[in-house]
Amino acid sequence: MFGLTPVVVLVVLVLASVKILNEYERGVVFTLGRYSGAKGPGLVLLIPGIQQMTRVSLRTIVLDVPPQDIITRDNVSLKVNAVVYYQVVDPSQAILKVENYLYATSQLSQTTLRSVLGKMELDDLLAHRDKINEELKEILDTHAEPWGVKIATVEVKNVDLPAEMQRAMAKQAEAERERRAKIIHAEGELEASHKLGEAAVIMSKDPAAIQLRYLQTLTEIAADKNSTTLFPVPIDFLSSFMKRDKTAG
Repeated sequence: MFGLTPVVVLVVLVLASVKILNEYERGVVFTLGRYSGAKGPGLVLLIPGIQQMTRVSLRTIVLDVPPQDIITRDNVSLKVNAVVYYQVVDPSQAILKVENYLYATSQLSQTTLRSVLGKMELDDLLAHRDKINEELKEILDTHAEPWGVKIATVEVKNVDLPAEMQRAMAKQAEAERERRAKIIHAEGELEASHKLGEAAVIMSKDPAAIQLRYLQTLTEIAADKNSTTLFPVPIDFLSSFMKRDKTAG
């Protein structure tokens, strides 16, 4: 029985010294507390009791930034959330330079989101989403680079507006649509007046054209089963009666 004890101890030591890392993992090894390099993937042998290893994943991590309370430069209160895609490119720096790179990246994303959006107006936030995403990415990447972390993409997901602001924006949009409709109507009237002026010049050269236009108008009225018949009276004909009344007076 005592002969088996060394064998059991040896087997336990061998199992404790053998580590297997996946293709997407790297192991940061410490020997007696000193950094000894990054190893993997595959089979890694450690000296039990002397060497320790911390696993680091190199896959892209998706960080969902929780909604942040933000006051824009034009004093509008919002709730904005975002998503950050990042990846560890240097596992040694991710372990040596920061205590917990996952938590550190999360906190950096939240504070940067509040800082950047707080300097912008609401209209810019709604209209220039791509520009904001790029600015957030550059700031986060600059601060996370010493940690061995590479920021791939930052996307602002949702912008929650207060109900009062939504109603105000709806009124503004409705007023803008009415303004555009009036402008379009006025431009149409202006264009129609030019065309009518050109038509009057053309018809004045040929009196028969006026008669043909009159007959065409009567045909259009009759097509609607309308019993009303219109007879145009020249203005000059009425002016003669008006002069006679003034003379009699």
